[in-house]
Amino acid sequence: MRRHRIAVLALDEVVPFDLGTATQVFSAARDGQEHSLYRVRVCAPGARPVRSSAGFQIMTEYGLEQLARADTVVVPGVHAPNEVILRGTIDPEVGEALAEAARTARVMSICTGAFVLAAAGLLDGRPATTHWRYAGRFRTLFPRVGLDPDVLFVDDGDVLTSAGVGAGVDLCLHVVRGDHGSEVGNRTARRCVMPPWRSGGQSQYIERPVPPTPDTSTAPARDWALAHLDEQLDLRVLAERARMSVRTFTRRFRQENGMSPGKWITQQRVERARHLLETTDLPIDRVARHSGFGTGAALRQQMAASLGVAPSAYRRTFQAGVPAGS
Repeated sequence: MRRHRIAVLALDEVVPFDLGTATQVFSAARDGQEHSLYRVRVCAPGARPVRSSAGFQIMTEYGLEQLARADTVVVPGVHAPNEVILRGTIDPEVGEALAEAARTARVMSICTGAFVLAAAGLLDGRPATTHWRYAGRFRTLFPRVGLDPDVLFVDDGDVLTSAGVGAGVDLCLHVVRGDHGSEVGNRTARRCVMPPWRSGGQSQYIERPVPPTPDTSTAPARDWALAHLDEQLDLRVLAERARMSVRTFTRRFRQENGMSPGKWITQQRVERARHLLETTDLPIDRVARHSGFGTGAALRQQMAASLGVAPSAYRRTFQAGVPAGS
């Protein structure tokens, strides 16, 4: 089986964490026989060393020709004095190589890598995100991009962008999961010692206070809810699990998760249903019960709203040979 080819483009002032995120997550993806699912190569203009934003150089073996050969191109974040951050411009050779690659390849950016994609004209008229601290500058430089700085990542089909730092991990795991299903995605996350999934629509944590001690966190209630998704989850019960009033619990939950408890529970139930549809042959009604939706009709309604697809169609996407009426 030919491995999916990924080219990670390193430019001057590249953010080492972002560069490492793409190489680590995709290199960690394996099938059930421990075969690598992606071939990852880091490239740079002229295959020359590039400066990192941390003050050291990165040596690369490959040049821009790798972009034309890739199935997916990943652009990590960059910092000033890179011209794309200062003035919204990039080397014409890089811009042309990215534009040519985007004709046939999926293109991704992490953090301020979105500036590079925008400067190459790949985000015009598209939704996108970047690190919230750079949102104002991004809007000024690239007004034709539909920037949403309040989400972890944006999946617009063949062009995907993420927010800063850890959100790049979320995006890469999201891509692995979409390419190979939740089992591979979860296994990859475990290799990287990361949570397997956070919704792309989850809020970036923008200048919000962090609870000072674990006792003020809603995490115990979330952990309990995840173990009881197939039951009726009452807000009062969840608040009691966190030893808070309903009002305090609701406020703290929004601060920590960027959404209401009800919306979060629905997302987790959809995720449970997706996992069951991908990895089991359970009838749709039983998937609905196990994931907490109760009935097949309720599951179909939620999946249509969240994913735009019916459960049976979703299952056929990830499971070869499943009968259409299952």
